[in-house]
Amino acid sequence: MNPIDRPRRLRRDGVRGLVSENRVSASDLIAPVFVDATTDERVPIESMPGHERVPVDDAVARVEEVLETGVEAVTIFGIPESKDERGTRAWAEDGVVQRATRDVVAETDAYVITDVCLCEYTDHGHCGVLEDHAADDPDLTVKNDETLGLLGKIAVSHAEAGAQMVAPSSMTDGMVGAIRSALDEAGFEDIPIMSYAAKYQSAFYGPFRDAADGAPAFGDRRHYQMDPANAREALREVRLDVEQGADVLMVKPGLPYLDIVSAIRREFDHPVAAYNVSGEYAMLHAAAEKGWLDLDEVAMESLVSMKRAGADLVLTYFAERIAEQL
Repeated sequence: MNPIDRPRRLRRDGVRGLVSENRVSASDLIAPVFVDATTDERVPIESMPGHERVPVDDAVARVEEVLETGVEAVTIFGIPESKDERGTRAWAEDGVVQRATRDVVAETDAYVITDVCLCEYTDHGHCGVLEDHAADDPDLTVKNDETLGLLGKIAVSHAEAGAQMVAPSSMTDGMVGAIRSALDEAGFEDIPIMSYAAKYQSAFYGPFRDAADGAPAFGDRRHYQMDPANAREALREVRLDVEQGADVLMVKPGLPYLDIVSAIRREFDHPVAAYNVSGEYAMLHAAAEKGWLDLDEVAMESLVSMKRAGADLVLTYFAERIAEQL
């Protein structure tokens, strides 16, 4: 046997890195930061080892820790001091995300992205205004159009606080258009929108709901988040967001939906983001604690797979850990 074509020639040390098709760099990564208005000290998140809720006064210090690893961008999630039926603290001038954003923008060089949703601010944990009697009737859900105006108010309040990008995650029909209009009318036409354009109703979100205190008080989110069985629908969802002015297109979760990331990369010219969600993070940690997997190796492999599928950006809880290894 003497084949002319021997792919192993390019797998040797020295040349292997030169011909590597995809790489993860710190500038590709976005680190989530949880800011909690109900605490005066850092609170570990049990289901997400290495992550904490931090008080508002500690937000700058937390973001500086991220920046020291080489990661340049953060997404701020907030846990408010109080909740109500409509989630009014989500757009309050003195809300938890607004306060943290003002401080972080003023005192650090981080690129600040903010989560635009209502689930962390409503006392029922759903992502919008509820239909009447929704708690008692599983066929009822969130009022779509009435929710849009609230999402616009949240986005504008974040921009006023200094957010450099907003990221709506509610999967409300028309959310990108409503937010784009609200931002433009308020003079924030240069603020980009990273839409959670294809967000699936996934069991991989469990640890995040503990971290952000945003689990539904009843029912689930199947009436507004996507069916995991659907792929073609994702392209329809993304196309609608592009037509409404989305600047970056997010797929959530990441690992179970690499086919969706790849399909969106082929179909659209916009930057594509993948969310390496809390359940993906937690399961790798759990396996590593058992001694079944090497955590650093599988974390890097996970992020490389998202890059290979076509993601330009990855929102991941491994951001700091991976960046320190690069």
